Amino acid sequence: MFGFMSSLSINTEHGDTMKSAEAVSSSPVKPLLDEPLLTVIIDTGYGELYSVSCLSEKEIWTRGNNKIIKLLNLQGKLLTSIKSKSGNWPGDMALTRDGHLVYTDYDDKTINLVKNQNIQTLITLQRWGPLNICCTSSDDILVTMISDDYQQYKVVRYFGSTETQTIQFDDQGRSLYTSRHLDKYISENRNLDICVADRGAKAIVVVNQSGKLRFRYTGQRFRVFTKSFDPRGITTDSQSHILIADFSNNGSIHILDQDGQFLSYIHNVSGPFGLCVDINDNLFVAECVTAKVKKIQYL
Repeated sequence: MFGFMSSLSINTEHGDTMKSAEAVSSSPVKPLLDEPLLTVIIDTGYGELYSVSCLSEKEIWTRGNNKIIKLLNLQGKLLTSIKSKSGNWPGDMALTRDGHLVYTDYDDKTINLVKNQNIQTLITLQRWGPLNICCTSSDDILVTMISDDYQQYKVVRYFGSTETQTIQFDDQGRSLYTSRHLDKYISENRNLDICVADRGAKAIVVVNQSGKLRFRYTGQRFRVFTKSFDPRGITTDSQSHILIADFSNNGSIHILDQDGQFLSYIHNVSGPFGLCVDINDNLFVAECVTAKVKKIQYL
C-alpha cells in the first residue's frame, strides 16, 4: 500500500534558489519511516470529501459536498456541525492558532470566522472570489483568490480583516500562478515559505515570506507515477517537509524537503484531496470519492 524512494532523481524547476529564513524555533529531527503506517480510517458521511483540518490529536474538522462543516472524533462520531452563513457550500477551511474555524465562501465573496457556533463575516471582497485558505504561525490568514473574469490569480495575506500583502507576480512581472482551475490549496511552511498547489499549472509554487519565487515542483517521472501530476491538498510538518496530495496515479502523497527536493511518497491512498498534519506530525488524508479520512504515521 505504501512505498519509499530515495532522492536520487529530482524533477524541480527552481527560480530563486536561496535558502528561506530559518524556522522560528527548532524541532527534534524525525526521519521518514521506510514503511508508513495506516493507523485510523474515519468515515465522514459525506458523498464526497474535500478538506480536513486537525483541531487536536483526537478531533478533526471536515468539509464535503454540502453546506455543513463537521467536527468528528477519530471514531467518526459527530461532535458538532456548522452550516454556512449564506447557505452556500463552504469553499475551504482552516483553523486559527486559538482553534477557531475560518472558511471561505466563493459565491458571496466572504471569509468567515466561527466562534462558539456564531459566524462572523471577517472580509467581504469585491471583484475577486476567495478560494483556499490557511492560517499562519503569526495568526495571519493567507487566501488564494481569482478575479471575477477568471484571468488573474493571487495570494493575499490578512491580519484580521486588514490586507497586508499581495503575492501575484515574479521579478519579471509574470504571473506566479495560472488562472486555470479554482482549486489552489495553500500552506505556510515552518520556514515561513508560502506553498501553493497550482492544479492548473500541474505544479507546486513556493515563494518566500516576501513573495519571491523560490522554486516550482512539477512532480516525479518514475515508473510508479505514469500520469500527469495533479496536485490538490498541501500541508507542511515540523520538519519543514512539504506534503502534496496527487490525485492522479491512483492517488499518492509526495513528500519534499523545504527546498523542493523529492524525498519519498505514500502510495495508494484513494483520490486524496485535503491534507493536514497534527501536532505530533500524524498525516490526515481526506479521500474525495470514499469520503474517508485516513490517519497515517510517516515519521
